[in-house]
Amino acid sequence: MTQPLDRSDQKILRLLQSDGRMGNADIAKRVNVSPATCHRRIQRLFDEGYVSTVRAMIDPQKVERGALVMVGVVLDRSTRESFAEFETACRKLPFILDCHLVAGDFDYFLKIRVRDMADFNHLHGDQLIALPGVRQTRTFFVMKEVVDNAPLAF
Repeated sequence: MTQPLDRSDQKILRLLQSDGRMGNADIAKRVNVSPATCHRRIQRLFDEGYVSTVRAMIDPQKVERGALVMVGVVLDRSTRESFAEFETACRKLPFILDCHLVAGDFDYFLKIRVRDMADFNHLHGDQLIALPGVRQTRTFFVMKEVVDNAPLAF
């Protein structure tokens, strides 16, 4: 059973969000609990699913993926099966960072990082429009990333 979050748990979560490399002793000091208590709390937060993973944020420019592209996708059918088939195919493509089922003019929005427009053009022609059930795509090249992957406020 999941325990409600108290102030110490919330502070631990905020610290982990701001710096996933912060050590247990540093977190314990900032939360004002013993290292052993802090370790148990962090373990519980992982076990109960409050924290799913800790990972490094890679600078896209440094690995030649500086172009951010958002793609709106419309499927030819709106059925549970066509959605499932599309989602399964998206999970297999490493260049798709995010895939969201949305309400409105599109069925899905995809977040993709590529080297440049030519790189995207190649992916679009060879792989995106070949995804199952795709009737239409609409591409948005991001001109400036104002807020990206901001910490979750709670």
